[in-house]
Amino acid sequence: MNNIVSNTTELNSFTYSKFSAYLKLTKFRLGALVVFSAVITYFTIAEKIDWYNVLALSLGGFLVTSAANGFNQIIEKDLDKLMTRTCQRPMPLGILSNFEAFVFCAIFGIGGTVLLWVYTNPLCGILGFISIILYALVYTPLKRITPFSVFVGAFPGALPTLIGAVAATQGFGQITFFGLLLFLIQFVWQFPHFWALAWFNSDDYAKADFYLLPSKGGKDKATQFQILLYSVFLLITSVLPFVFMYVGIISTCVCLLCGLALLFQAYIFYKQPNDALAKKLFLVTLVYLPVVQLALMTKS
Repeated sequence: MNNIVSNTTELNSFTYSKFSAYLKLTKFRLGALVVFSAVITYFTIAEKIDWYNVLALSLGGFLVTSAANGFNQIIEKDLDKLMTRTCQRPMPLGILSNFEAFVFCAIFGIGGTVLLWVYTNPLCGILGFISIILYALVYTPLKRITPFSVFVGAFPGALPTLIGAVAATQGFGQITFFGLLLFLIQFVWQFPHFWALAWFNSDDYAKADFYLLPSKGGKDKATQFQILLYSVFLLITSVLPFVFMYVGIISTCVCLLCGLALLFQAYIFYKQPNDALAKKLFLVTLVYLPVVQLALMTKS
């Protein structure tokens, strides 16, 4: 009897461990934020809400994002072992084999692409598949070669917004100018967001030969200046929907206030660069994006 209980407990523990590992492979919280961006953009663009489209966009977008994140972890398994922030992931710990993780990611990637293609429109499916390829096969290997990788990675990072905009169109799918503007905001946002993260994790990244700050000198004045400069670009970019008359003055004022708050924090960091202020800037960028996206959604 004790053996049965013991075996059952071990089986349950094993099952839970595997489930938890697969969940971690998806980077669930990041995936949820990506889906939020895509759905909010859909609501912003759509003239009429189709809730089946929203459901397909949410599930398909999450599956595609999870596949990209998972493939990234398979490729970087040995490098993740070297870094404190990633050494507890399921691949470095050996909880999942390469085969198990690959099959899981392949199913998610194919499933997400098909969902987007069939239940929103074909262009959404194409963009979803492109985002996986760009993230896993282009951005991931470039991280050890050039700081330019962040620019490359910003494309798949912003594509969920474009996918949300395309999902709101009919037929094969269309890329509208308003959709491109929303894509551009999220594209530019990633630079101060990610560089702030890379600043306070730079020593850890260096263990795996990841040099993700914009300057070859790493944590230097040139990096500080570029973070500040792209914060200015973000402020300018966020008012373009108003310039082209897609949104009203209230939405624009919210964007301006958020942009100025982010720029102010970037300026403080520029004057006194340290890890603590980089973390504050990173947190400001996390708040900035959903607030701006919600403000633009109202079009008021």
